Amino acid sequence: MHSLDEPLAIPASDTVCSRTLGCYWVRALAQELTSPGRAVLAVFVVLVLLVTTGWTANRHARRWDSDPRAAALEAWLHGSIDQRRLPRPDSSPGAVARFFTSLTARQQQQLAERHPLVVGNLDGAPLNLRYRANRTSLGRAIRAENRRRLSSDLTEHGRQNSLRLVHRYRSLLEDGRQILSFDPTGRGRAAEVFGDLATAERVSVVVPGADTDLLSFERTEQEREAPVGMARALYATGRHQDPTAKLAVVAWADYTTPSGIDFDAATGGLAADGADRLLRMVDGLPERTSTSLFCHSYGSVVCGLAASRLPKGKVVDIAVFGSPGVRADRAEDLNTDARVWAARDSSDWIRNVPHLEFAGLGHGADPVSDDFGARVLSADNAHGHNGYLKPGTTSLRNFGSLAVGAYDAVACADQDPLCAIGLT
Repeated sequence: MHSLDEPLAIPASDTVCSRTLGCYWVRALAQELTSPGRAVLAVFVVLVLLVTTGWTANRHARRWDSDPRAAALEAWLHGSIDQRRLPRPDSSPGAVARFFTSLTARQQQQLAERHPLVVGNLDGAPLNLRYRANRTSLGRAIRAENRRRLSSDLTEHGRQNSLRLVHRYRSLLEDGRQILSFDPTGRGRAAEVFGDLATAERVSVVVPGADTDLLSFERTEQEREAPVGMARALYATGRHQDPTAKLAVVAWADYTTPSGIDFDAATGGLAADGADRLLRMVDGLPERTSTSLFCHSYGSVVCGLAASRLPKGKVVDIAVFGSPGVRADRAEDLNTDARVWAARDSSDWIRNVPHLEFAGLGHGADPVSDDFGARVLSADNAHGHNGYLKPGTTSLRNFGSLAVGAYDAVACADQDPLCAIGLT
């Protein structure tokens, strides 16, 4: 085994994992624990490290007690429009679409004004109506936060969080932004569209990993490490590669992610719920679209659990990057007709996490391994766990090619010269 006196040969650009002694031991264990008996110990150690150190640089959970979503759903379930009952929020996107098609424009607008927090998050509802409803919800959220900040019960830290939330809400309200979903409950969830989703023929969905919530949905610094920046970079790259492409990209942070310091990052509970939500969103996309999923870190667990239930022929590519595993031993076990791609830069610390699954802990095989059988893309210059969609990276160029279906431009990893076989 390694000695504690040995230097830690870890790139300074890595995230919090690289700056903790615990992740040093992950590296050691990943290299030395190989037998079945030791594999169980490896998973246990990983679990302890996830609980004590977290997977990402943002280690502070942010939670609020109010539940505006529950109140909005209660009002919707007891509501009506011109004596017609409203569809259940868990109705299929197709049923929701048929209901709204049966309404007049005036009736649709009335529902968006009365129930913005439901309509804005209702897969199958008209896109422009959802955008308008979410603008209404954002305005109400700003007013609610401004009132909450006056409370004498709020700590100084709470007041600072409230100010940050108001700043985020105002940013999302800027002209031209298309907010596909918005829910301020808890740590919050959101999704944003780049391009014209209504007329798109190819749609890319960016599914982020742990520590994603409303406050981290976008960033001013290191913007390409947040969902909005990732999606914006992917859209720009795809449009540069094929200016004629009818492309839309969705920054989809519409599920509850692990907070970075808790048990959830090592298990699949939140990913299972996220997979259900992802399926509804994909089902609600226009039928004629070819959809590609770009799944980062814990988001790849979400995509892996959703894969077998994705609409056949509608989702054409699933690309996982910086992945801890997808809860499958082989790509074929995902039971999808989509092409399965994987990418990981050599500087990504996640390569040293044992790719195992035992008693619900861990996420299974390494997606870039030969045995897994994914098409392995080059990710040169990605620099760490969060740099895959930064300018100048091979991974961003590769993802842009997938987004517009330019498969002949894909650069495979050196160890997988067969990744482009059979592509047209």
